[in-house]
Parts: sequence; structure tokens; C-alpha cells
Amino acid sequence: MVPLINGADRMLRWFIEDVWGQFDDDHTRPGAPLFPSERKNTDGSARRVGDDALRNGLDNAVEAHLPSWTDKLTPHVQRHFCASQLYGNGLDLLAIQEVLGHSWIATTMRYIHVQQTRVEDAWVAGMERAAKRLEGLAR
Repeated sequence: MVPLINGADRMLRWFIEDVWGQFDDDHTRPGAPLFPSERKNTDGSARRVGDDALRNGLDNAVEAHLPSWTDKLTPHVQRHFCASQLYGNGLDLLAIQEVLGHSWIATTMRYIHVQQTRVEDAWVAGMERAAKRLEGLAR
């Protein structure tokens, strides 16, 4: 699951409805690649676009639209950003772990970058909950 922002949902819908089927006669079959290559498998079905093509596409887009991020914005950085955004918007760690495909929750925790104010707010909220629970016990 990746958050679709800034009209990405409309672009993905356009891609699926108007472009995807041009690469593969049977693009609706289970396991059909979302991002097909012009290259074909031996059975005539479309191959998946490789990692290099996606990395090169990202590099070209960054160079054209975010030149100050050249050599800094990578697929790995995007994974960190998406994980942090999902967490910041309320998705729990176990769900993010599943989305990222991590075996260990500790790995997922390293992916998530939390704003310091969020940590401070959580600390204050925790202290308030603890104080409320102890309220009646001090008599």
C-alpha cells in the first residue's frame, strides 16, 4: 500500500485503463505485471520492467523536476518516506511491516522517521494517562 497523493490515483487509473492493456493481451490475468516491459516472455506475455529501468526513470524525473535532489532521492529514500508518512497518518507498525515485507518489526522501526514533536506529544499524553490512573490511589 502506498499513499496516492497529488492526483496519483487519477494517473494510475489512466495508466491501468488506457495504457496497460497495450503491453499485454491478457493484462487482467493474475500475476500480470503492473509495469510491463516491451520485452516478452517465451509464452508471449509481457515481462516485468526491471529495477534498472525504474531507477533510471526516477533519476531522470528527479533531474528534470527536482534538480537539488539529484543523487539523493532514491527508491530506498522513498521507502523510508512512505513508511514515515503511513505511520504519521495512523497506520500501525505491524501493518507497515507487512507493507514493506520486513521479517522483523525492529527493521520497520528503523525505516520510520518520527518528528520530534510527535515523540514529545506522545510522552506528554502517556504521562497524563499515568497520572489519571494514579489519581485515586494517592489518598
